[in-house]
Amino acid sequence: MFKRLLPDQIVNTVYDIDLNELRDQGVRGIITDLDNTLVSAKTPLATPQLIGWLDMVKERGFQVVILSNNNSMRVSKFAEPLGIPFIPSARKPAGASFRRALQLMGLEADQAVVVGDQMLTDVFGGRRAGLRTVLVTPIAISEEGWATRINRRIEKIALARLRKKGLWPEKGGR
Repeated sequence: MFKRLLPDQIVNTVYDIDLNELRDQGVRGIITDLDNTLVSAKTPLATPQLIGWLDMVKERGFQVVILSNNNSMRVSKFAEPLGIPFIPSARKPAGASFRRALQLMGLEADQAVVVGDQMLTDVFGGRRAGLRTVLVTPIAISEEGWATRINRRIEKIALARLRKKGLWPEKGGR
């Protein structure tokens, strides 16, 4: 069970993702979480730095879909000005939302990667759907809701077990 929580890659921020490496691996689509992955949970719109990164992602030929467990109002307010398709109330880690994101991009699972800040929703859900996963350090844990705080406690237990088994990288953070 705990092995399904292991991401393929761990980075501090989305800006640290090696897009050239992803392209070389055949990745053409990025399914990304919103809150605490792209911006903090309390940041309503994309920052100028994030807009620049998303423009670069698109220029390099990647498609992007935002997949969030947050409500439609929150996700649409963020994604629509950017012209990025989105799936709110995704119920991650359920596989249906990941499959729907792939359909929106017209891609197969081996052509996409999931980027998110939670092991229990983003990594576990992505791996269950056959996708590669990139785990980012959460932007602002202090702004998280109750469900995410519960997930973080479970993550700590999982991390302790993974470290004990030597499966979590020493430089993997968290």
